[in-house]
Amino acid sequence: MNFAVFCSGRGTNLAALLDAHEAGRIGGAVPVAVVCDSHHAGAINVGRERGIYSTFVPRTAYHANRDGFERRLLEVLAPLDVDFVILAGFMRILGNVFLSAFPNRVINVHPALLPAFPGHDVWRKAIDYGVKLAGATVHFVDEGVDSGPIIIQGTVPVFDGDDADELADRILTVEHKILPQAVKWLAEERITLSGRHVSVKGVDQPTRYNNCIWPPFDFDYLNEHHD
Repeated sequence: MNFAVFCSGRGTNLAALLDAHEAGRIGGAVPVAVVCDSHHAGAINVGRERGIYSTFVPRTAYHANRDGFERRLLEVLAPLDVDFVILAGFMRILGNVFLSAFPNRVINVHPALLPAFPGHDVWRKAIDYGVKLAGATVHFVDEGVDSGPIIIQGTVPVFDGDDADELADRILTVEHKILPQAVKWLAEERITLSGRHVSVKGVDQPTRYNNCIWPPFDFDYLNEHHD
């Protein structure tokens, strides 16, 4: 299955995907295009250095014309036989023109545990809110802001004294793990979407009261009172 990656920034998630592809860790998923919406996006060089077709579709060229921007994206992808699209640090909201062409075939990686902290500056929001766990989410894309059905999430602790950059770096390590995993599941056609609920064939559900909670609870007490 062929996929394209849309990026706006450095391309670290793109690099993680390409590393996973070269190592044979994402099944039959094949990267065929990198599309950046800004000439300042370092991701374009990541794609070109790996021999992937990489191009710009600058959002600024379309001003307030989002439909025109999305039609141009579709024109770029049309000759490439793209099966699904991955938003990896793509800082644009896609609308009906694009999503209707790829129904339930666009996914995004977001550096927060959705539905908490959608949008921008999520690391600062998490710290200011005082959460003890943060993390990343891979989800299907709909026309909302980081509001589509969740495929996979990963967590990291938030430590006293963390600043936004430190937390962002910690979360990024999770993004680099869960995004290739989601792509592998897509390529293997193991994902089923029912309403907002995503299931993955062959993947066990998390066990109740596992050790992904920070700070850890007294599990004897938890089990005793919450059977």
